[in-house]
Amino acid sequence: MKVAFHTLGCKVNQYETEAISEKFREKGYQVVDEREFADVYIINTCTVTSVADKKSRQYIRKMKKLNPDSVVAVTGCYAQIKPDEVSAVEGVDIVAGTNEKSRLTEYVEEFMQEGQRQIHIKGYEELDAYDDMGTITNTENRTRAYIKIQEGCNRFCTYCVIPYARGRVRSRPLGDIVSEAKQLVDAGYKEIVLTGINTALYDMESDTRARAGNGADVGCAADEHVDAAAGHAGGPDDGNSNADRQETGQLYGVEKIIAVLDEMPGDFRIRLSSLEPAVVNADYVKRLLKYRRLCHHLHLSAQSGSDSVLRDMNRPYDREEYMEIVDVLRSFDPLYGLSTDIIVGFPGEKEKDFEESCSLVRECAFCKTHIFKYSKRPFTKAAEMKGHVAPQVKNRRSETLHQAGKEASLQFFAANSGSEAVVLAEEIYEEKKLITGYTGNYIKAYIKYEDLQDAERMLNTFVKVRLQEAFEDGMTAELV
Repeated sequence: MKVAFHTLGCKVNQYETEAISEKFREKGYQVVDEREFADVYIINTCTVTSVADKKSRQYIRKMKKLNPDSVVAVTGCYAQIKPDEVSAVEGVDIVAGTNEKSRLTEYVEEFMQEGQRQIHIKGYEELDAYDDMGTITNTENRTRAYIKIQEGCNRFCTYCVIPYARGRVRSRPLGDIVSEAKQLVDAGYKEIVLTGINTALYDMESDTRARAGNGADVGCAADEHVDAAAGHAGGPDDGNSNADRQETGQLYGVEKIIAVLDEMPGDFRIRLSSLEPAVVNADYVKRLLKYRRLCHHLHLSAQSGSDSVLRDMNRPYDREEYMEIVDVLRSFDPLYGLSTDIIVGFPGEKEKDFEESCSLVRECAFCKTHIFKYSKRPFTKAAEMKGHVAPQVKNRRSETLHQAGKEASLQFFAANSGSEAVVLAEEIYEEKKLITGYTGNYIKAYIKYEDLQDAERMLNTFVKVRLQEAFEDGMTAELV
């Protein structure tokens, strides 16, 4: 039996698809490319925007056309939030929510035996336990491996539906994370990326004071969800507040994981997929700078450069506090790589607010700026706000900010020109005689080679280079 997967959305979805595919392999299935004929198709969906919903529906129909007699199972955030809408799409046989992914092999085999369409969705209050998907020992990418460390979010930003799709905050046991990391390093992976729905909330189940307060202004049904989450301790949290732990120098949060991995033997480095300024502050980020394996790159979602828009988004920091984190990182290393997310066209966003987002991008010289046009999502307070921005205005602002983001990247590349860096060599482009990989501060390096065999020996190794100039989406580099 053949099974194929298509994944939309975040790094967590990518990790979970890898975990699901391992379970199918254990059952004797052959995993094939999504463009191939298969007996089973699994679509792991995203619902962060309405565009993501649309793409999910398109892929469902596309994959069913490859084999009209195939079993089609749809999982992920879109399935969790709109199960009836997903099940109404022609060709869908199984709908499984975000906490049901580990049981997909079971559901598929039940369908093959009984032929009955299935919907497996847990309500928000039931999304309170970490769904153990086992240990990943092999990934599609042979150099970099993601490790999921936590699930859920209790921040309830007014634009975001993900807390409703993923449920309460719950952390994966530290021992399981370390065990998976060790197996991956032993298998030859050189970069371990720690990821989660809100990575910064690892180990913080019982402390809703973690930077963001108790979220009492979020409206909709979020108030009761945050109240319910406040006393919920389903993971490794010891029950002490973060303020108490910081005062005593006790390790807490994602630092617990980094501290252990930093001492683990092997030739590898650690990267954080993101840290939320809605959870951590400059003091916490400063604690992480001492770890030698941790890459000098951080994805730090700003969402806006305007204090008034940040308040309306229920983001519990202002521009000054965000810049304090940036200053800590750039004081430690002037070439510290920073990437971010910015939403344009949030309800009530004025031209002045938008200009403040543009100026933030320029001031921070982000290596990468991810831009999203605001999308109305179910259950969110922002969907009910006044002052929704016209689509043409959102389009214009998106184009303008894209240009500002490109200029910021070039500014960052120029600052790195002439500096030496370590690159994890990952891919060969034979037609251009280039080998590519990323520096620790997240610059894609294009390294010229003369002999293909030499280039092949470089793959999945760390090589020292001197960065030269901007090229395509990164920089050219020479071996040193």
